Amino acid sequence: MGIRSLTRTEAERRSDLITVERYDVDIDLTALPGGPEIRCVSTVAFACAEPGAESFVDCAAEVRSATLNGTPLTPTDDGRIPLPGLAAHNVLRVESVQADTTVSPGVHKAVDPADGEVYLWTSFEPDEARFVWACFDQPDLKAPHAFTVTAPAAWTVLSNSGGPRVEEQGAARRWSFPDTPPLSVYNTVVNAGPFHEIRREADGHDLGVFARRSLAEVLERGADEIFTLTRQGLAFYAEAFAMPFPQRKYDQVFMPEFGGAMENYGCVTWSDMFLRRATPTPAERERLAVVLLHEMAHMWFGNIVTMRWWDDLWLNEAFAEFACHWAAEGATRYTDAWASHLAGEKLKAYLSDQGPVSHPIHQPIHDVAEAASIFDNITYPKGASVLQQLMTYVGEDRFRAGMAAYFARHAWGTTTLQDLIDALAEASGRDLAGWRKAWLETAGTDRFTLEHDGDTVTLVADGTPRPQVLAVGAYDRDGDALERTALVRVEVTEPRTPVTGLPTTSDLLLINDDDLTFATTRPDPATRDTLFRTAAQLPTAISRGAATATVWDMLTAGEATAAEAGRCLTAVLAAETSDAVIEPFLTLVTNIAELWAPDADRPALTEAAAEACRRLADDPGRRQVALRGLARTATGAEDLAWLRDQAGDDIDLRWRTLVREAELGGDVTAASAALLERDPDPDARVRLLTVRAATPDPAAKAEVWQRLVVDRTVPVQAVRAVADAFWRPGQDALLAPYAERYLAAIPQLDQGGMIPAMVYTSALFPSYAIDSAYLDKARQVAQDAAPVVRNTLLERSDAVRRMLHARAVTA
Repeated sequence: MGIRSLTRTEAERRSDLITVERYDVDIDLTALPGGPEIRCVSTVAFACAEPGAESFVDCAAEVRSATLNGTPLTPTDDGRIPLPGLAAHNVLRVESVQADTTVSPGVHKAVDPADGEVYLWTSFEPDEARFVWACFDQPDLKAPHAFTVTAPAAWTVLSNSGGPRVEEQGAARRWSFPDTPPLSVYNTVVNAGPFHEIRREADGHDLGVFARRSLAEVLERGADEIFTLTRQGLAFYAEAFAMPFPQRKYDQVFMPEFGGAMENYGCVTWSDMFLRRATPTPAERERLAVVLLHEMAHMWFGNIVTMRWWDDLWLNEAFAEFACHWAAEGATRYTDAWASHLAGEKLKAYLSDQGPVSHPIHQPIHDVAEAASIFDNITYPKGASVLQQLMTYVGEDRFRAGMAAYFARHAWGTTTLQDLIDALAEASGRDLAGWRKAWLETAGTDRFTLEHDGDTVTLVADGTPRPQVLAVGAYDRDGDALERTALVRVEVTEPRTPVTGLPTTSDLLLINDDDLTFATTRPDPATRDTLFRTAAQLPTAISRGAATATVWDMLTAGEATAAEAGRCLTAVLAAETSDAVIEPFLTLVTNIAELWAPDADRPALTEAAAEACRRLADDPGRRQVALRGLARTATGAEDLAWLRDQAGDDIDLRWRTLVREAELGGDVTAASAALLERDPDPDARVRLLTVRAATPDPAAKAEVWQRLVVDRTVPVQAVRAVADAFWRPGQDALLAPYAERYLAAIPQLDQGGMIPAMVYTSALFPSYAIDSAYLDKARQVAQDAAPVVRNTLLERSDAVRRMLHARAVTA
């Protein structure tokens, strides 16, 4: 029998029966430097509402011994330990060992290739703590946790609470941490290793940042920005939620071989890929800010107040994704954060919400395995956009008042969707029942167009729209630019909504101007060409983004050719003035050329993107971004030679240039070896593998596939970059066998837990050397895969299906 996934029915029964009083978790890491094992003793004190009843505790690690109130227990092979004959008050003690710290969910041992030092991190969302120690692994059984960790003497150990007592024990030290506040098991953490540490005081908080020692210089270079953003975020949320972060210590730990970031209370874990080895671009700086603020928002939404069950995952993730953009624009220098959200993640959400994995933001979740499949574009960027619309719908002041009431009422407890809706309805005086049903319990995306009848303008929905407030902007030509002459907000409740106050002779009317709602739009036939021709002339990043969103959606829906969309977006890129969106637009332009264009159109679209990069390179403030873009779109030896000349000491740009040169058939073996010797990055060998991945050579493809897919020696945070270099246009004969190997790998893609499952399934999915029959076969094979693999594959296959359709339509 395999490891069982907790069902909602089981969780509700266990929650009715059990009240967890506290966890005392004793962890031994002393075997790790020379071996794989983490040893734990979990002692759980809990009450039972029905003495004599039976239940179970979760433990998917190897159980060495287990007792309940002193009586030995027998574990099963399904990740559970039965608990028979419960007393009114109980003490459970379980000794466990997790020896698979390479690919096991929940815990990971990483060895720094630079110096051989070992680092250990844990990460438990949604239910992966059970792979490390015994616990009641469901979000509504919150309790204080006391961690005691024995580790090698040279290591620093970090956990949720600050001020540990540290005792010397020969070659080891024992770290005893104070009790945490009541937390869900998945919000707890232990990180350990010989860290480089930097600390600052800020507004009464003790802030720390940590990284492996081989990245000490990189951490030092970025620490000021991290501390500034942390101070700004803590102040913003304290005011917005009328509740300061209640713990003095707030640590952020940048770890090797970690995917993304995780919001553990008081001790956020990051992938250390966020510590940019090269000077970060504006978009990379903003990405750091947004992720930092996202994880920080979880201190309130997720940690202090926790969803009762995973059907309210959106209460955590959508709110944090909304709040981080809200905070970025309101408290930091990243004042175009919503514009970059539109140009990047929101476009992905539109695509997902019109495909086979579309689902309501709030939906019934049968078990935790199903919950792992909805950490997706619907829950995150669509959810964030819907909450932005909700704040527009009720007004920001009332929204803040509702949030303050919500946290005051539910701090350290668990909630459901209705609790949040009640708080916002009371504060705003609006009945939100209809809003809730339409936006949170109904899948799909509204679509709007404008209908003209003389001087009358009517906003027309495709079907029955959700209740929402959106804006229509009117623009007139001013020389070579468009100037906004009017902005009219309308509240939509019916399929047809009159729009009054617009000039009757405007050159362009832009639906969803200011991007206030989550809805796609279409120009009427008379103004279609005008929109494509003049999108670049709109005056603001958000207005250009709104126009671009329409063009992109028309491309993905088969209503515009790649050539049309490519010309429009390249013009927008050339005209763009906001650093926040130049990189997202450049990504869109190059994606159109590589992934959406027919073979006949690809050279011209690639050359147009390259020319835009050459022009952008003349601007010193955008030179770095432009040169990186040219490294992806260089069309021949002349571009490559110019890039090498421009790179100078920029090792990152040199690697990017080598990837493109390898893809174009150049012999870069000697240059790659020489650059590897020069590169101080401890992960530089991944850059070398990326060059190999792009090489149109059978031996190179075989080597990369073996290391990437079979051996899994590529850190999870680098998988996508290597895979993107592997799947290249024009290499179909070489790639066709690996498309078949992907199908064979599908049953194992969930290995290692939720994050690796999503990354491997999506990144490895073939972009070339396939046809529609292949997509049908992939979807069929995925039916028996883990839910997170199945949904990720369905989403990716739908996007590739749309690409194949676009490639079949030559300009």
